[in-house]
Amino acid sequence: MAVNSIQILFDTVRAPQGTPVSPRTAKLMREGTVKIAKKLAEEAVEVGHEAILKDRKCVIAESADLLYNLVVLWADAGVEPGEVWAEMERRRVMMGIAEKLPKVVAR
Repeated sequence: MAVNSIQILFDTVRAPQGTPVSPRTAKLMREGTVKIAKKLAEEAVEVGHEAILKDRKCVIAESADLLYNLVVLWADAGVEPGEVWAEMERRRVMMGIAEKLPKVVAR
């Protein structure tokens, strides 16, 4: 269900002719990648803050905001949700869970 909801949101954000349906989304897209990335980071901090406060309802609400801004960033970057799901599946197959990959230290 969640994967489908993300795809629906993505398709809405990236409406036909590349024109976002929502005035809020259109404004964010016009402001460009830097603004979109800043909004994504801001929402991530808010989710973390609400988790620290143990405010479950706010964690849910802020998580929805975070996912919205992530989808806008994907659309701006030309990334399809299916590409992210494929990477998660690759990690699951490789490590048994779609967790963050360890950092490789360059020497």
